[in-house]
Amino acid sequence: MTATTVRSLAALFALLIGIAFSATQVLAQDAWQDFATNVEAQLDAPATSNDELERLRNQIVDYRAEFDAGRNAGAERIASLREQIAALGEPPAEGAEESEAPAIIASRKELESQLATLLEPVQVAEAGFRRADGLVGEIDTILRERQANELLTRTATPLNPALWGPALMVLKDAADALWPDGTDGVEEALAETPPWPLIIGATMLGVLLIARGRSWSTNLVERVRRRGAHGSTIWRFLLSLLRIILPLIGLSLLSFAALMTNLAGEALRAIIMILPAMGGLMLGFRWVSERVFSRDDDEALIQLSQQRRKAARLWVYVITLLMIAIIFLLQALNTQSADSATITVLTFPFTLLIAFALLRLSQILRSYGEETSEPDPEDLTRASTLARVVRGLGTLGMIVAVATPLLQVTGYNNAADGLLRPFVLTLALLGLVMALQRFSADIYGAVTGQGPQAREALMPVLFGMILLLLAFPVLALAWGARVADLTEIWARFSRGFAFGESRISPTDFIAFAVIFVIGYILTRLVQGALRSNVLPKTQIDIGGQNAIVSGLGYVGIFLAALTAIMGAGIDLSSLAIVAGALSVGIGFGLQNIVSNFVSGIILLIERPISEGDWIEVGGQMGYVRDISVRSTRIETFDRTDVIVPNADLVSGTVTNFTRGNTVGRVIIKVGVAYGTDTRMVENLLREISEAHPMVLSNPPPGILFMNFGADALEFEARCFLRDVNWMLSVKSDINHEIAKRFSEAGIEIPFAQRDLWLRNPETLKGDSTA
Repeated sequence: MTATTVRSLAALFALLIGIAFSATQVLAQDAWQDFATNVEAQLDAPATSNDELERLRNQIVDYRAEFDAGRNAGAERIASLREQIAALGEPPAEGAEESEAPAIIASRKELESQLATLLEPVQVAEAGFRRADGLVGEIDTILRERQANELLTRTATPLNPALWGPALMVLKDAADALWPDGTDGVEEALAETPPWPLIIGATMLGVLLIARGRSWSTNLVERVRRRGAHGSTIWRFLLSLLRIILPLIGLSLLSFAALMTNLAGEALRAIIMILPAMGGLMLGFRWVSERVFSRDDDEALIQLSQQRRKAARLWVYVITLLMIAIIFLLQALNTQSADSATITVLTFPFTLLIAFALLRLSQILRSYGEETSEPDPEDLTRASTLARVVRGLGTLGMIVAVATPLLQVTGYNNAADGLLRPFVLTLALLGLVMALQRFSADIYGAVTGQGPQAREALMPVLFGMILLLLAFPVLALAWGARVADLTEIWARFSRGFAFGESRISPTDFIAFAVIFVIGYILTRLVQGALRSNVLPKTQIDIGGQNAIVSGLGYVGIFLAALTAIMGAGIDLSSLAIVAGALSVGIGFGLQNIVSNFVSGIILLIERPISEGDWIEVGGQMGYVRDISVRSTRIETFDRTDVIVPNADLVSGTVTNFTRGNTVGRVIIKVGVAYGTDTRMVENLLREISEAHPMVLSNPPPGILFMNFGADALEFEARCFLRDVNWMLSVKSDINHEIAKRFSEAGIEIPFAQRDLWLRNPETLKGDSTA
């Protein structure tokens, strides 16, 4: 079978697959086109309800997901065909076809035919994806506009006395609907004998858990606190959750018992069914307030006085009860189909009370940080960010507390509700984040053994940031975002970000991070093995070993990054122009840093200095302690660190006293009085120098009669030392010996003397006539 036959069969097989796939695509495409046309017609109709739009949107999202998968179908095969076509070279110009070999012409036609067959469904999927994505965006825009219009819809003011009477009548009807209608209703409800033993048992157990569950939990927490064992803060946190769990179980049992009696009317049954959820909300809010404004000073997340923390807990409890009362009221009014004016009138007193409680709570938050008379500077620095956030929330709370009743008075009831309720939920959620962050810090302290000091470490801060990120979706939902809005953001994030012709998805980022971390860890392991096991067994000096280890680290990190980019499939070719432009900017803006970086590499390769060398550069003298890629750290003889840019070490003048070996010379100067036997002085200095153990005998010490000074005959003893690092000690020892030997020999070491002449000595005489 010839190569031409094989290529023909492959082309035929690809063509058959393409035809079959195209037929399936045609059927699906026809269904999609009909559905999309219907959706567009409904979008143009103002009467389409929000629920219907949400249903249509969900179906479009499913279509879009299928089209998105179809856009990437056969991507590897398409890329391979394009590479094969590119390998054949550019086709000849028109009229010059005869210049190309027939085999190449045939191969190009077959490859282009296969490519066209594979691209057809991809292009169809791309068009479908764009249309579906546009419809989704159009539906989201319509729903947001309707939501905004609903918030700005005005109703009657609750201060209108004409609305009070009808509103009270609706409230009376709602209260009457809580129970069965008359005696007949009760008898009908009791027609079926309720399981009274089960009802009584559930009621008694529920009342017991509600009445005593909280005190049981408090006693357990207090007992653990008194013991003060390792990890007690963790156990106290976990046991404090019983303050929610036990009463919530009791509420659930009471709700179960009430529903089993069949004595509740339709409205009351609806309220009873949501009673556990409302009880959980109340208990949760109260638990958060007890964590944030704890009675215990060590556990309080916001450090206020005991009196203010107690007041803050009270106002949180009041706000929670009033919000639950509004929910129960709205649930009862729904059975009477109350209009917006009635709802506004009946909820306005609760809104005023909640606003007042929120105002008092906000004033407490606004005063955070004002009670400390002499703050610790370190504590003040750590708490500054928290103080700004808490005081900012207090300011916002005061604004919300004032604005909400005003909005409801002017008829903007939906706007008032859309401002007050989300803000209260935001405060509760942020308090929960603070409590969980403290819990994570305590766990980290128990694991690492740092204890309460771990609360100021870096890891708990990172945990808090993660918790805030997780809380953002909940906050968005509280402030009116739809679940569809969040899923749309996640879908766009999952599809990645386009850079030119490249698209980087979150999976690419994860793959890049994993590969880079593995490469980084392997690099550090190899560095550790070389530093501890391999290089010490060689004859390479310490400076060379450090240079090898550092250079291997830079190469390993570079290779890890390059491998991560290739492994993640990130195509950087389309970013070449941008990278070129950035390189020019970096060349100008970061030229000093780049110069130091290159100089650091030169130092590691050429090694004019090494760690442990005694050098002098720029007037600074000391030992080289560390050579990094940007700078070199020198420890002076005063034990202070001097950071020298690497560029100064490469381009400047550097004196290395210990380069290659530690042999160095010390010069000791001494003067003797005029009239002293100079040969005797020379012999004594030579004996003293040769007697010191650090002075080399080859070359021997040199004793020189240097000068006839103004006050003395000046000599120098020049000695080569085995280790120049001992220069100062040797110089001190020799000076001590010179003083001793000269004193024994009667040789005087003169000091400068000056005669003082007074030009007008008579002016110093006192007045004899005085």
